[in-house]
Amino acid sequence: MAMDRATLETHLKEAFPDAEITLTDLAGDNDHWQAEIVSEQFKGVSRVKQHQMVYAALKGKMGGELHALALKTSAPA
Repeated sequence: MAMDRATLETHLKEAFPDAEITLTDLAGDNDHWQAEIVSEQFKGVSRVKQHQMVYAALKGKMGGELHALALKTSAPA
């Protein structure tokens, strides 16, 4: 089962309400996404921790309902 754009966006916006989020469906199958997330919450946080924060926002659905997610995370410039 795949995760549609609206569901993915809802999870991310709940966790990062201040963020600018850009989602790209890499394969056109709702199963391989790229997420670019710019959030104040990432300020002073390592890239690894930023990605862990995103995975936590997905509430255990990564690897199941969501097969692949390429991440680009950063704090605002």
